[in-house]
Amino acid sequence: MPLPPAQSRKHAHTRQVTFNGYQRDDGLWDIEGVLRDTKPMAFAVAGERSWLANEPIHNMSIRLTVNSHLVIHDIHVSMDDVPHEDCPRAMPPMKALIGAQLGRGWRRTIEENLGRTKGCAHLRELLFNMATAAFQTVTGVFDMANPDAPPPNLDRCVTWRLDSELVGRRYPMFFKQV
Repeated sequence: MPLPPAQSRKHAHTRQVTFNGYQRDDGLWDIEGVLRDTKPMAFAVAGERSWLANEPIHNMSIRLTVNSHLVIHDIHVSMDDVPHEDCPRAMPPMKALIGAQLGRGWRRTIEENLGRTKGCAHLRELLFNMATAAFQTVTGVFDMANPDAPPPNLDRCVTWRLDSELVGRRYPMFFKQV
């Protein structure tokens, strides 16, 4: 269902976030996220610099290399366009995520390792959603989980609630009639 018609308005900002997943020849998986902010008009940040219309304010990328259990083997970060001189200082701490697993507790792991002044809010935003992109990319990730434990997607949205018909069909062992 489309959004209702909008009120009269003027375009002020665009944030584009893209995720891509790749199966590597060595058996690992690459999950890449890109965040790009632009404005349709020229503008300036006082005491910093000016931007032309549609010139990227933020243009940053993350590549997570994970195994089939979503454990991070490597991480690479690019901050091609940033608004402040100190922003790239957020890249080296990202290596602290090597060895972490995408799954339950992922947001907490990010905050513990990169939260507040340890990292960059925009990189954290990308990382939060890279777990979902990884779940969509890594074939059979839910099938490889412990068969006695519910997959991490169960009871996390209306479709995957434990009393849904879908859970009853796909995961009858975890189905709970309400």
